[in-house]
Amino acid sequence: MTTHALNPATNVSITYVLAKSLRPHQWIKNTLVCGGLIFSQSLFHIPSLLLTVQAFLLFCFAASSVYLLNDLNDLEEDRLHPKKKHRPLAAGLISPQLVTVTMVALAIGSVGGAFLINVPFGCILSFYLVMNVGYSLKLKHIAILDVMIIAIGFVLRAVAGAVAIHVEPSPWLFLCTLTLALLVGFGKRRNELTVLKDGAASHRACLDGYSTHFLDLMMTISAGAAVVTYALYTMADQTAERFGSRALVLTTPFVIYGIFRYLYLILMKSEGGDPSKLFATDKPTLVNGALWLMACAFCVYGPRGWMPW
Repeated sequence: MTTHALNPATNVSITYVLAKSLRPHQWIKNTLVCGGLIFSQSLFHIPSLLLTVQAFLLFCFAASSVYLLNDLNDLEEDRLHPKKKHRPLAAGLISPQLVTVTMVALAIGSVGGAFLINVPFGCILSFYLVMNVGYSLKLKHIAILDVMIIAIGFVLRAVAGAVAIHVEPSPWLFLCTLTLALLVGFGKRRNELTVLKDGAASHRACLDGYSTHFLDLMMTISAGAAVVTYALYTMADQTAERFGSRALVLTTPFVIYGIFRYLYLILMKSEGGDPSKLFATDKPTLVNGALWLMACAFCVYGPRGWMPW
């Protein structure tokens, strides 16, 4: 492939294109590592805060190395996609050699940095990378399993954030993250099926094993499970004991609205091809997310004993 549209001598342009290839807008997913910090009441513990920031950055580097691997592996398919064909590698704006070197450097650097935090965190991040290599090379072509792997990637982020600060991961953290991630994963597949239509299978082989009816059913199950799981977590005895009340249940309406809003955007607006961009640009979702965070902060760090429960 011939690289074009950029002057090789223009280092700033190449740097910008390479940075774009890392998909920094996708790094919003890695904020899941903050879950352990917030809900373990460690937000104002400076050493834990610094470790969480490091964990976030290392997952960003690891995730970007996976994105580069996907771009290399899906080069021909991406050129057929109405949006992905504009990615730097698919558009011929950057060489595969530079992408490969950057990918390897990010993967090695992220794993090395992870083990410097602690061994369990290093093992989780290493497993995340190995799993995603398997996903990129083969497993993404298997319907249902492809979304399950994506969801497990979200769970690993959440669990790793707790492990990084030496906090025991809660089973509720696992269940809430898994069900929400399944919802987003099936929503993404539905959008791809809707946008690509007859050419869906040629872009992503697993789409041949899906239908909009089946994906609607999977999204319904995942959405219902996510709401129930989160509600049960807020009312659990161990949650009330940790935070001094059952006030966290008051944050449930924000979670319900967020899920309903996502379903609305997927089913009514045919959006959701890029969930990270969707969550970062949809104003109602942003406002709802901010209100949920503030409500959680008040329930977790605010005064105790003000609730009648």
